[in-house]
Amino acid sequence: MALDAVCLQAVVGEIAPQIEGLKIEKIQQPARDQVVLLLRGSRRLLLCASAGQPRLNLTAVLRDNPSQPPMFCMLLRKHLSGGRILSLRQEPLERVVALAIEAMNELGEMGRFSLILEAMNRHANLILCDGEGRIIDCLRRVDFEMNQQRQVLPGLFYHLPPQQEKRSPLEVEESEFRQLMQDAPQDTQADKWLLDTFTSISPLWARELAFRAGGSTDCLLQAAQERLWTEFSAWCSLVRRGDFLPVTLKRSGSPFDFTFAPIVQYENACECAAAESFSALLDDFFAEREQADRVRQKGQDLLKTAANARDRLRRKLAMQEQEYQKTLDRDELRINGELITANLYRMERGMARLEAENYYEEGCPKRVITLDMRLSPQENAAKYFKRYSKAKTAEKMLSRLMEQGRSELLYLESVMQEISQAESEQDFNDIRAELTEGGYIRSRGKKQQGFQRKSEPRRFRTEAGLLVLVGRSNRQNDKLTGKTADRNDYWFHTQKIHGSHVILCTEGREPDEGSILQAAQLAAYYSQGRGGGKVAVDYTPVKYVKKPAGARPGMVVYTTYRTLMAEADEELVRRLSVK
Repeated sequence: MALDAVCLQAVVGEIAPQIEGLKIEKIQQPARDQVVLLLRGSRRLLLCASAGQPRLNLTAVLRDNPSQPPMFCMLLRKHLSGGRILSLRQEPLERVVALAIEAMNELGEMGRFSLILEAMNRHANLILCDGEGRIIDCLRRVDFEMNQQRQVLPGLFYHLPPQQEKRSPLEVEESEFRQLMQDAPQDTQADKWLLDTFTSISPLWARELAFRAGGSTDCLLQAAQERLWTEFSAWCSLVRRGDFLPVTLKRSGSPFDFTFAPIVQYENACECAAAESFSALLDDFFAEREQADRVRQKGQDLLKTAANARDRLRRKLAMQEQEYQKTLDRDELRINGELITANLYRMERGMARLEAENYYEEGCPKRVITLDMRLSPQENAAKYFKRYSKAKTAEKMLSRLMEQGRSELLYLESVMQEISQAESEQDFNDIRAELTEGGYIRSRGKKQQGFQRKSEPRRFRTEAGLLVLVGRSNRQNDKLTGKTADRNDYWFHTQKIHGSHVILCTEGREPDEGSILQAAQLAAYYSQGRGGGKVAVDYTPVKYVKKPAGARPGMVVYTTYRTLMAEADEELVRRLSVK
C-alpha cells in the first residue's frame, strides 16, 4: 500500500524529535527519486518521491550511489550541506511534509530553506524552496500541460496541492455525520461512502470501519448505520491522540500491507505483527520492492544491450548455417569440373550446356552441366574447380566462425542471467565494465575512481560452519575460481545451464555431505534453474577446473567431477546468508 496521511503523521511524530536540531553532514541521491540526508549521529533520513512508494523514514539500509551525482543532488548539496534541521512538520491530514533547514546561503549568511516532500503516489515530488517560499528547484517540474491546477517550476512561489472537495474527518460532529449518512443512498457500500465523503481515510481503514460497524467489509450503509459513528469517532480519537502502533500485515509469512493500529477485518486470514518502529517497518516492507525496482531500472539498459547483441548473433549464426549447408554440396562442383575435362574433345567455345555421362554414378546417367558461353571449355572446367576449392575453404572457416559464435552466444546468455540476479550497484558496474571490455558497450572515457564500494562475492555459511562464496558476475566468477579459491576447495556449477561459480571453502579437510548438498542448492538458486525444480549440479575440487586460453569471462572446463540433483531453496539462502 502507499503511505496514507495518518501513517505519515505517525512517522513524522516518531522521527521529528530524533532529527530536529541535527546537522546535515552529507547528501546523497542513490536513485532517481530518492534522497538520503546523512545526519550527525549516523542517522540517515530517506526522502522517497517514487510514484509507487513515496515515503520518508530513518533508514538503516546502505544504498549504493551513482558515479556522477545527479543535478538535483548537486543542487541540494549546494544549498543544504552543513545546514541544521530546525523542524519537521506535516500539513494536517495531508501527505505533505516540510523540513525547515537553516544553512549558509550564497552570500555567506545564514538563510532558511524548506525541503518539501509531496508523498502522493503518481504526483509524488521533492521540492526545495527558499526562505520566502519561492521554488529553487524540484525533482519533477510540473507545467500547465501536465497539470492545469498548479505549476511547480523554479522561480514560482510554492503552493500546496489543491484539496479534495471532501470533509475533514476530525471536524465532523455526530449530528452532521448522521445527517450525511441519511442523505446518502442506503444501498451504497459503507466503505465507499466513507472514501467519497471524507479525506485522509485509506481504503484499508474504510473497509475496517465498515467491518466493525456492519460485520463485513462490503456491508451496505443501511446495515452499518447504528454503529458506524461509534467506530468512526473512535478512529478520530485515535488519530487526535497520536496513539499509533506500527503494524505489518502478513499472509503466509509475507508482508502485504501495513498500518498504524491493529485491524480485525481479515480475522484469521492474516497475521498482525507489531514492528519496532515505523522507520524499521518501512525499511523492511519496501526492501524487496526497492530491490525489484533497482534491478528493473539499473539493469534495463544492460539487459537491452545484451539482448540486442544476442539477437544479432543469432541472426548471424542462422545465415552462416545456410552458407555452411551450401558448402556440403561442393562435390557436385568437382564432378562437373571433371566431366567437362573428360569431354573437352567434343566441346567448343560458346556452348550453353554440356550433356555428358556421369561415370561417378552407377549406370552412368546423363548429366546436364550449365556452361558460361563467354568462356572456353577449359575455363569452364577451371571455374567449377575454383568454386569447389572456395566451398571447401568456406566449410572450414564457417565451422570455426560458428563455433566461436555459439560460444559467444552462451556467454551473452550467461551475462543476461547475471543481470537478472544482480543485487546492487556494484553488480551492475561489474557487468557494465565486462560488456565494455568485450566491445558491446562504447567506453565512456576515463573511469572515475573511488565512487563505489568494492564488489565482493555473496557469502554463506553452511550448517557445519564452512564458508561458501558465490560469484556475482562472469569476471568475479573468474577471480573466485582462478585466484581466490584454494586448489583443494570444491567448485560447484549447474550442469548445461548458466549459473554462478560456487566455491565451498574446505579449510583443508574433506567436506561433509550436508555442506556439499547446501553448496549445490546455492548453485541451483543462483542459476537459470531457479524455480524449475531439481537441477543437476556438477562439483569437483578446484584443481580440476581450468580456464582455456582466450576463453570468455566465466568460461571454464573441468574433469573428475561428480553430479548430484539439487533444488533451489530460498529459505536456505536466507538462513545461510552472511551479511
